[in-house]
Amino acid sequence: MPEAPTDDPGTGTPAVGRATVGAAAWPPADLVAAAMDALRNPGLVVIAGAPGTGRTTVLKRLGEAFRGAVFTGGALAMLRGVPALPLSRAVRVRLPSHEAPLLAEAVRSRVRHGLLLLDDLQWADPLTMAALPAIAEHCRIAVTLRTPHRLPGDAEQALRRAASASGAWLNMPAMPADAAAALVRQIAPSASPTVVADLVRRAGGVPLAVTALAKHVAQGGTHRDTGEGLDKGLAYTVAGALADLTRPARTAMAALGLLGRPVSAPVLGEGLAELTSTGLVDIDDGIAAPVSPYTAEVAAGLLDPAERAALHRRLATLVPPREAARHLAAAGATGEAYQVAVRAAAAADSSGDRAELLLLACDLPGVTAEPQVRIAAARAALAAGRPGSCLRVVDPATTDPVAAVLRGEALLQQGNAAAAAAAVTTVPDDAPPDVLGGRDRIRLLSMLTTDPGGAAARAEDLLKVHGDTPAHPGLRAAIAAVRAGTRQPGWEYGLASAASAAGQAGDALAARWSAWLLVETLTADARLTEAAQAAAAAAAACAGDLAYSWQTRFIAAQLWCDALRGEEIDEVVRRAGDLTDRTLPAVARGYAVAAASLAEADGGLLAPARARLEALPNRPATTGAVLDWVAREAAWLDGQPDQATTPATDPAPPLVDGLRRITARWAAYDAGVTGDGPHPGDATLPPVVATLEAWKSPDRFAAAAAAWHDLARREEVRCLLARGLLEEDAEQAVPPLLEAERLAEEAGLVVLLGRARRALRRHSIRRDTRGRRAGDDLTDRERDVLRLVANGEPTRRIAGQLGISRETVETHIRAGMRKLGARTRTEAAALAIEELG
Repeated sequence: MPEAPTDDPGTGTPAVGRATVGAAAWPPADLVAAAMDALRNPGLVVIAGAPGTGRTTVLKRLGEAFRGAVFTGGALAMLRGVPALPLSRAVRVRLPSHEAPLLAEAVRSRVRHGLLLLDDLQWADPLTMAALPAIAEHCRIAVTLRTPHRLPGDAEQALRRAASASGAWLNMPAMPADAAAALVRQIAPSASPTVVADLVRRAGGVPLAVTALAKHVAQGGTHRDTGEGLDKGLAYTVAGALADLTRPARTAMAALGLLGRPVSAPVLGEGLAELTSTGLVDIDDGIAAPVSPYTAEVAAGLLDPAERAALHRRLATLVPPREAARHLAAAGATGEAYQVAVRAAAAADSSGDRAELLLLACDLPGVTAEPQVRIAAARAALAAGRPGSCLRVVDPATTDPVAAVLRGEALLQQGNAAAAAAAVTTVPDDAPPDVLGGRDRIRLLSMLTTDPGGAAARAEDLLKVHGDTPAHPGLRAAIAAVRAGTRQPGWEYGLASAASAAGQAGDALAARWSAWLLVETLTADARLTEAAQAAAAAAAACAGDLAYSWQTRFIAAQLWCDALRGEEIDEVVRRAGDLTDRTLPAVARGYAVAAASLAEADGGLLAPARARLEALPNRPATTGAVLDWVAREAAWLDGQPDQATTPATDPAPPLVDGLRRITARWAAYDAGVTGDGPHPGDATLPPVVATLEAWKSPDRFAAAAAAWHDLARREEVRCLLARGLLEEDAEQAVPPLLEAERLAEEAGLVVLLGRARRALRRHSIRRDTRGRRAGDDLTDRERDVLRLVANGEPTRRIAGQLGISRETVETHIRAGMRKLGARTRTEAAALAIEELG
């Protein structure tokens, strides 16, 4: 709430009530100050704005700040025809109601040197409007005017002339994004950053909308609700304002609500000019957008069913076919929507668009999709990485061999190998070659999961049937997968060439699946640089085809490789955090969370890293082992080695299995467990074997570190650290510790860097480290930014929450790093959290 008004020293002028920072800093103090400045002498001040923007609150602030008599009144919607009602309510007497000059004199004689405040002038009667300019010649008057309104044009012009002559016409600004976000967090503390940002966007700077939407979320509603459960008072207020628009303007506003996006100005027709003049719509480079999307939603909700259907039909003729199909469906014209969706899918340029349109066609109520459309929809869904949608449109009881193969492929993508093999049991041996190839692909890949040795023999048998280079792209990719699984020589080329051949043949699914298997196999073998490069290339190809699900898989896998390498920690945290804020396939979420958590833990943000892992529900089987090791590693880095030594039962790829063994060995060392600890056992990766063997003979750690040099920086540092810790002779221990310190400092491996420096102190070596600059304290904004960095927020969301630009966020981070003596933003966040307690 604002502070109590006080006099400005030395001026004798009434001071404006000062607002506190954050959500309560509304209305803006500079607007109230401008109004008070205009009221130093008799005159008229008009506060104009859309519903819910805080006009009435401005009048309240003016009354609180004014030193003298205050007369408060206002018009009423239900009594707008009663002469002089707003003025009579203010001065509390009956007034002349026949002539404007007499009315003006009667009011002047009572108000004199006081302040007259009139709210909701849009409902005032003609006599009041006619008297106001005359009253303003002798009295101070402040009024509010809601836009839009139904005042005659000459009445508004008379107000503007009077305000221009002796006062001011002030328009209510939009509530800044940072103040709106603070208000949301105050009302709904549990709202996630994504929800906060969405509510701020929908409210469009209207404080009443921010409050209503935040209350709805706080009471258990969702931030995407548009009708039932939202504040009816707000909707009523907005609806009342919209009712004062002309019909074309109301229709244009409703169209924006139904579209749910900005649109080319000509689409909205003649009503657009009125919407822009009242401040409800902004136009930028010919594109019209509602200032408050919530207002547009209310406008759409005011349509009766017939009007809504008619408007959807009209919009269907003005938008691209992809959107037209949805508008026709909303209008109830499902038959037309089906035809438009199918035709648009045939002309679609991307897998993502094609899948969306065909799935819409299959889901339309009252329409029976043709079998070939369902098959096409299932195939498009698989290519876009949506196996669940594929299963939804394919009848599980169908006897169609093509449908059975598609169903098996979807189950295989979901990781259910046994069900996938069962789905294709009815496909006969005399099926067409492309169907037979698909069946054999699914059987082979299912066997690769359950019986790798048998899969290799089966692959050789299939080559005798389908040829040394199968014509079916998917089967060729499956055989390449079997060879990759058994690491036959040239398996990398086999997968890469299978992906390329599938892409040239138009089989997007086989191409992406092969590329994914290549990335996972390279990662499993610790060939992290190659895996990251392959993932980046595949993600770029998927982005061009709008295959969002596949794209996010590859991006997450690339980030995981980068995190394992221990390089670009800040970038990994930023990008992985941004990725986890979105809707993702389970496997992509698993890799993204693992990457962000490992990078945060290495950078010193141990509590946020462990909290991120614990917050992930239902860990997917495909990334379960990865997440399990990251949780163990974070516990070890956090000084809790006992949580890193529990036996692991789930199978893991070679690299992750080896890392679990290495972490367990470190945990045993920290816990003081004697003996050799975990043995290499059946570990297959040479760097892992070398590291575990070195624990029995520490002089081998130099060779182990060299083995990790081009693979994973963090593991190279751990080997050098182990060499120094296990050696008592300073001449032998100090060089590897110094090298470990150098590498850890360069990479931002804060926790390992601390261990290296503690080990060096054992040998009386104290490094001259960069510390925080004396007298250089963090500002409040820098603290806020670094706290959000520590919470895993990406720059984009930090900027949105604080209402500043991304460049400003980065400037605050760099300033914090300089003041704290940190080399990475992750380290700066960790130091800031430590400082803040």
